[in-house]
Amino acid sequence: MEKSNTNPHTFKLEKSEEEWKNELTPEQYYVMRQAGTERPFTGKYNMHFEEGIYTCGGCGEPLFTSDSKFDAHCGWPSFDREISEGKIFERTDTSHGMIRTEILCANCGSHLGHVFEDGPTETGLRYCVNSISLGFEEK
Repeated sequence: MEKSNTNPHTFKLEKSEEEWKNELTPEQYYVMRQAGTERPFTGKYNMHFEEGIYTCGGCGEPLFTSDSKFDAHCGWPSFDREISEGKIFERTDTSHGMIRTEILCANCGSHLGHVFEDGPTETGLRYCVNSISLGFEEK
């Protein structure tokens, strides 16, 4: 994936690719470390609406609350805001002939998905996240 270097960032949690490969399933590694995408409507958290906190699947960092989740009918879990400022790192993604904003866990750099400015709530945002990039802590 071709990325812009206009947003240099050092992540708090640094691991080697070998460490990530040993800790993640092959599917998780593909999505979270190689910026892959799970197929739409297949993820565990797409139609999941229990109360709690959605965390990073790589490091456990809290990222989104269930209060910010909504059904965008896009096939992936969607949120309208991060749990608190600075939990999500954004950078330009120019892969696949498109210009999008990629979202990563600001703690470990795991690829989560993309954010779009077409959300239905007052924020106007839709954080479109791969289920496999998430964990969940029930309230």
